[in-house]
Amino acid sequence: MSKTEKRQFIRHPLSLPLSYEVIDSEGNIIKEKNQSKTDNLSLGGLLFSGKNPVDIDSVILIKMPFEDKLFNVQAKVVRCVRNAETNIFDIAVSFFRLREAFKVKMIEQIYLISEYRDLLMLQAGEEVSLEEASHKWVKRYSKRFKKLYW
Repeated sequence: MSKTEKRQFIRHPLSLPLSYEVIDSEGNIIKEKNQSKTDNLSLGGLLFSGKNPVDIDSVILIKMPFEDKLFNVQAKVVRCVRNAETNIFDIAVSFFRLREAFKVKMIEQIYLISEYRDLLMLQAGEEVSLEEASHKWVKRYSKRFKKLYW
C-alpha cells in the first residue's frame, strides 16, 4: 500500500543543533526545553528527533544557535512518530510564515559558509574571517543556491 506524497518542497539533509519548547498561544512554555538537531529541512518545515513525543498541532519555539547568536523560529507539529529501532520520536514541523522558512534557510547558509571557511583555512594554512568566506561563498555558489531554492 503506497502513501501519497504530501510534501511541496524539496528536503535537504542537514544536521544543525537546535533546542525546542512547546508553547501556548500566548508564548508561555508548556513543555520544558529539549535538545536535538535537524535531520532535514525545506522551505516548508523541518524534521528533527526528540526523546519525548509532541502532540500534533502543538506550537513549538525552535532555537537555533550560531556562534554568539540565537535564532528563534515558531512552527507547528504536523507529525510525530516513534522510531521502533531507536525509540526516538521523529518530529516534523511546518513553518507558519515564509519569513520563518527564510530564517531557517539563512541559518543553513551560515553553517555552510562556516564549514566552507574551515576548508579555506585548512587549504590556506591561515585564518580566514567569516566575512571573507561569506564573500567567496556568495561569489562561488549564489547562482546554484538560487536554482535550488527559488
